[in-house]
Amino acid sequence: MSIQKVRAYFKERGIADRIREFDVSSATVELAAAAVGVEGARIAKSLSFKVEDSPIIVVAAGDAKVDNGKYKAQFHTKAKMLTHEEAHDLIGHDVGGVCPFALPEDVNVYLDVSLKRFETVYPAAGSSNSAIELTCGELEQYSSNFMEWVDVCKAWE
Repeated sequence: MSIQKVRAYFKERGIADRIREFDVSSATVELAAAAVGVEGARIAKSLSFKVEDSPIIVVAAGDAKVDNGKYKAQFHTKAKMLTHEEAHDLIGHDVGGVCPFALPEDVNVYLDVSLKRFETVYPAAGSSNSAIELTCGELEQYSSNFMEWVDVCKAWE
C-alpha cells in the first residue's frame, strides 16, 4: 500500500511520526480541509500529468487551477492529466492519495508558487485518508525528484 511506502520514506528522513491518518476521506481538497481543519487553499494537491510520455507531478495550492497557457509555456505541451490507472501504474499512488513522496525515479516533481503564501501546507501522504503538515521549504526538501518551483496556476491570487 502506498501509505506504507510514504511512511518508510519519511522514517528514513525522521519525520514519519508527523503523518496524520483520518477516520474520514481526505481524497479531495474539500474533504482534506475538513479532515485537517484548515482552509482548502492550504491543502497541497498533487496533480499528475504526462510530459513527453513521462509522468510528472505539479503540487499546487488547493484553490489554484492549472492555467493552460502558463502550463504550455513551462512544459512545452498541453496539460494532459493521467488517468486513474496511469496514476496507479506510473506514479505508484492512487488518485486521492497522490503525493510528491516515495516516487519512482522517473517522476519529476514541480511545486507551484501558489503554495508560497502559506507558512505550512498539507499534502497527502500516500492514501485517501492521510496528510502531513510541512513548510514550503520542507515540501521542497522532502519531495522526491524535486525539479523547481513553477508558476503554472491561476485563480488563487
